[in-house]
Amino acid sequence: MSAPVTGAATGVGSLPGADAREAAKTVTGSFEDFPYLAELPARGPGADMIGRSLGLLVDMYAHVEPSGWRLSDRPGRDTKRARSWLGEDLDALEEFTQGYQGKLKVQVVGPWTLAAALELHGGEAVLRDPGACRDLAGSLAEGLREHLADVQKRIPGAEIVLQVDEPSLTAVLRGHVRTASEYRTYRAVDRQVVEGALRDLFAVHDGEAVVHSCAPDVPFALLRRAGVAGVSFDFSLLTERDDDVIGEAVEDGMKLFAGVVAGTDGPLSDPGGSVMGVRKLWRRLGLAPGTLAESVVVTPSCGLAGASPAYARAAMAHCVKAARSLADNPE
Repeated sequence: MSAPVTGAATGVGSLPGADAREAAKTVTGSFEDFPYLAELPARGPGADMIGRSLGLLVDMYAHVEPSGWRLSDRPGRDTKRARSWLGEDLDALEEFTQGYQGKLKVQVVGPWTLAAALELHGGEAVLRDPGACRDLAGSLAEGLREHLADVQKRIPGAEIVLQVDEPSLTAVLRGHVRTASEYRTYRAVDRQVVEGALRDLFAVHDGEAVVHSCAPDVPFALLRRAGVAGVSFDFSLLTERDDDVIGEAVEDGMKLFAGVVAGTDGPLSDPGGSVMGVRKLWRRLGLAPGTLAESVVVTPSCGLAGASPAYARAAMAHCVKAARSLADNPE
């Protein structure tokens, strides 16, 4: 086990722009102690988080339709493009992490958000078909295993933190994902089935796994049971009804990746003000202030793809300063 990161900050995933080298340079320069593999969706389909993750699948393929991503019988241009862009991003990150030792975050879209976004041949979501969901989860797990091994080979000193993006998870659990006609919704998936698929995905990685969702009502209790080391979320969406489960999770060692910096252009408060809500949460929970820096990683509220390049850089620098403030002044 590695020593806990104190005063830690990192990003969520996406950045504006289309230059892989510039993105890697920016991320590694901004988050010297906790860089991550950036996503650049402005390049087009295949560079977005869904397309990138579909490009990892083993023996399953997808292509772009006007309605979104759809299963294919064989790899086509869209799959090849997704894999090519991922290769560019990895090459750039490898270049700017020569000799690096420490935590490095890699993101992948989880099986349930993929199942809600990916269409079967007939146009309905994979989520409609339990068998297709199992196949998708298994294919993703195998592809992710290979991807993580590649990252580790490229950056031997990295302690890889796996971030599983599941923004649609709550909608899947509640039966709120709309059908292709948009007049109805798919049936809610059993919580044990959801939990089991996530646990199987985490099992391909022998390091820390974190689940990210910037949607309301993140299912903290389910994720804790599934074995996550941390949960990444938009802190502004937290309500006091989440306090008990968060308190139990933190006491059990789970980290909070608190999204306290806006993901789109706007004024930035002073760094201490950005984490004031986190300090208030700690007081409500009755937790020792000294545990804040070990238990909280400061991040933007969501990806930064919709921000200007200047704001994205400022937001990342602000996260680092806010994390330092939290560590230096926990009260």
